[in-house]
Amino acid sequence: MASQLSQQYAFRAQKSMGLVGGTPTYTPIEGFAAPDVPARTYHYSPDGRLFAYALPTVVRIFLAEGAQLLQELSVPSIIELKFSPRGTYLSTWERPGTPRVCRPGIFRVFSASTGEELISFTQKSQENWDLQYTMSESHAIRLVAQEIQVYRPAEWGKGIADKLRVEGASMISLSPGLNPSVAVFVAEKKGAPAVVKIYGLSTLSGAPTCSKTFYKADRAQIKWNDLGTQALVLTQTEVDNSNMSYYGETGMYLLSAAGNFDCRVTLDKEGPIHDVSWSPNSKEFGVVYGYMPAKTTLFDQRVRTLHDFGSSPHNFISFNPQGRLVALAGFGNLAGKIDIFDRRTLTKICTIDAPNTSYCEWSPCGRFLLTATLSPRLRVDNGMKVWHCTGGLMHVQLVEELYQASWRPTPLDQAPPFGATVPAAPQPSISVLTAALTAKPVTPKPAGAYRPPGARGLATPAIFKREDEGGAPRMPTGSGSATPPRGYNRSPNPPGSMGHANGATPSNGNGHYQNGSGGRRHVPGAAPKTPSSAPAPGAEGGDKKPKKKGKKREKVPGEAGSGAVTPTGEASVRPSIDVSVAGTQTPGQGSVPPTPGAESLDPVAKKVRNLNKKLKAIDELKEKANRGERLEATQLKKMEGEAEIRKELSSLGITA
Repeated sequence: MASQLSQQYAFRAQKSMGLVGGTPTYTPIEGFAAPDVPARTYHYSPDGRLFAYALPTVVRIFLAEGAQLLQELSVPSIIELKFSPRGTYLSTWERPGTPRVCRPGIFRVFSASTGEELISFTQKSQENWDLQYTMSESHAIRLVAQEIQVYRPAEWGKGIADKLRVEGASMISLSPGLNPSVAVFVAEKKGAPAVVKIYGLSTLSGAPTCSKTFYKADRAQIKWNDLGTQALVLTQTEVDNSNMSYYGETGMYLLSAAGNFDCRVTLDKEGPIHDVSWSPNSKEFGVVYGYMPAKTTLFDQRVRTLHDFGSSPHNFISFNPQGRLVALAGFGNLAGKIDIFDRRTLTKICTIDAPNTSYCEWSPCGRFLLTATLSPRLRVDNGMKVWHCTGGLMHVQLVEELYQASWRPTPLDQAPPFGATVPAAPQPSISVLTAALTAKPVTPKPAGAYRPPGARGLATPAIFKREDEGGAPRMPTGSGSATPPRGYNRSPNPPGSMGHANGATPSNGNGHYQNGSGGRRHVPGAAPKTPSSAPAPGAEGGDKKPKKKGKKREKVPGEAGSGAVTPTGEASVRPSIDVSVAGTQTPGQGSVPPTPGAESLDPVAKKVRNLNKKLKAIDELKEKANRGERLEATQLKKMEGEAEIRKELSSLGITA
């Protein structure tokens, strides 16, 4: 019976809804009739005993085993359902009305056995709408306008049993366990640090048992261990001041409910915290953190490192209910691979390829994983798959426009024991073979990042490799750009020269850069320019200004010949040449500047310059070959002619 209880799952789609049994047949539960109209939500009770779903006009409650109808509540427009821990009470939330229909959001509590409405509240926000119950259902709490209100479910009619006002409180979390505590988060505001305070539920009006202040915390998630003795506080800011992340900065702290231990969880890789999960034994937790490929590390309850799983493209971690297996996966924009590890030996058992997964959950027996592709995250290939912990695919069910899927919960003491060794996979259902026969053939895509044709070679440069593939670790650039620095640039000068992009100096206040020769290009093999051919500083020929269209410069009074009067009264001399007219030269008839170096380029110098260009191109091809890049046949032929070029240079008296 326990095995059957642990295998049932439910799903909800646009046009269907169902309860499905487990191994080995995965057949629908007899007696469950799917509703005629689309359901808005469903929920199992935490003990797995009851199942309820909401329709536009009614809410129905069933026994999960056998799908027997227990109650039908005539409450319309319900979009949220939730059972109390023991399934005694059912909470519903109704969305507020439109401005034309002035109806506030209504939050009701019903008796699951009789269908009687016990209490109702006004609740505008859908976030944190439900009551938080203790495991024994002796108390229930909610946060209303910075005030914590405590109720006794056995005495709903008496109203609030206790309350505590915390200035600035934006979120509360009730711990599980026999001695429940309440954690209260106050966000950072007007320069004051954020704070988390933990109060004992039985001594709510007294002083907090633990208090921790910290900065960079606009919102927080609080995750308790199963015993309720420690809590992990995951903080996040709205904006990342370093411009390294779109989603703000994250931090994590570990607090003890008794107040005897608190610290920041220091992580050794820069980047966001993707996921964190407590082990069911409440003595250790796992964290996935850092820029991709992310690191995954196990810590004990004193934040001492137990094991480092290394760097891999993961953003999800989950322990199975028995704490024996650990699933590390990369979902969302990652490839969807799931790595299963044995917690006892810390060795990898298998890798499951589950692309496009948007939901993943361990079965209560700890032997199976349910993965689902849900809408509207993806509107194609919607459906569910059941995998064994050794990697085998057990069941496939494709459903159009699938919105929700989950296992039926089972208390841990009712689930079958896991055993000392990892169990073998049972026989898969017939749906696996059917899906394989009807599936479209998929053309395998080349693995790895895209590389342009010019960079495709046998050896991949380290700059293109991920860190887990042997590439260099990611170093922050400080500018907010995630693009790694390149080992090349567009400067025509060699690295280390004055004109190189890394060593250039600005030529003016506009931020433009020039090389060491004043902005002129150096031609290899050309004769050096004489100082007489260069224009004087500040002269017209030295200024590279844009030419005006067809507009001649008018003569300024005081200007004579080739000189012009400056504001200081000094004459500036412009270079000029004498133009010969009818065989004679008349000074001052024209002022056309000569082409620099044109008179010094004889045929031998031009040939030397061209040969030096070829040698430079050959040197660049050699550098590409040393980096492992693939060269074309024409490039290889060009490299073979190096000796002949050097020989020709030697014949001209040039030593290369």
